[in-house]
Amino acid sequence: MATGMDKQIVADLKAAGIDYITSVPCKQLAGVIEVLEDTPEIMHMPSNKEDEGMGLCAGAFMGGMKPAIVMQNTALGVVVNTLATLIQFYQIPLPMLISYRGEVGEPVACQVEMALHTKAILNQMHIPTYHFHKPEDAAELPGILEYCQMASKPVAILCDASFWRASA
Repeated sequence: MATGMDKQIVADLKAAGIDYITSVPCKQLAGVIEVLEDTPEIMHMPSNKEDEGMGLCAGAFMGGMKPAIVMQNTALGVVVNTLATLIQFYQIPLPMLISYRGEVGEPVACQVEMALHTKAILNQMHIPTYHFHKPEDAAELPGILEYCQMASKPVAILCDASFWRASA
């Protein structure tokens, strides 16, 4: 069931002109995905894999839309090539709303390993990264989305388990 935070995040995306979002299923992001399904101003296209979703976002951008992707950090290793050779090379502004699995409070042990590498991979790729740990951190989202468009770069917005728990 969607929370007020899920609704606010989608409202901020809509206000920033984001009109195309692809997502891959994620328990932490299920509320955001639920709200997207009920937001006719944003075309929501579920995707099977994150790298496929980035390809869909690139196509949407080249077709004149403003895309974003909703995904888990555990797939970051899978999308490195797509991020570098498609999204970054063609300077596609792509907000990536990422559930930051594997942090303190994570109930699934296998998620921990990717959490250890997430920020290092994003840093190595020179992708601006923002970490939402508390609900009030989400107040930065409109500015982050504006920066993403202005800089023509992907940005990563990491939302950890503490953020989602406190936002429920």
